[in-house]
Amino acid sequence: MITKKEQRLRRSRQTRVRIAQQRVARLTVFRSNLHIYASIVSDDGARVLVSASTAEKEVREQLAGSGKGGNTDAATLIGKRNAEKAKAAGVEKVAFDRAGFAYHGRVKALAEAAREAGLQF
Repeated sequence: MITKKEQRLRRSRQTRVRIAQQRVARLTVFRSNLHIYASIVSDDGARVLVSASTAEKEVREQLAGSGKGGNTDAATLIGKRNAEKAKAAGVEKVAFDRAGFAYHGRVKALAEAAREAGLQF
């Protein structure tokens, strides 16, 4: 029996191969029940250029308390924050790596917020 996590990782593997061929930085997303994490990884996959998550102290303060990182408002904030950090680091164009998660809900909110903040993918 294949677990839910194994299925997600299996879905993500092919996406990563395709993104690696594009030779562009990737915006990767991970979501847990409580938090959402987004980071931009260099095109060779060697280093993380920028990252943002709802686990960061100042983000938690903005969201007013703990337990508020698992909703679309939090995902929107993280998408915007990540895009601003990326622009400051000189990254304009990325490939969106949803890591096997459905493009729906929090993942979609994060992607759309990053696009609106000026990130191209």
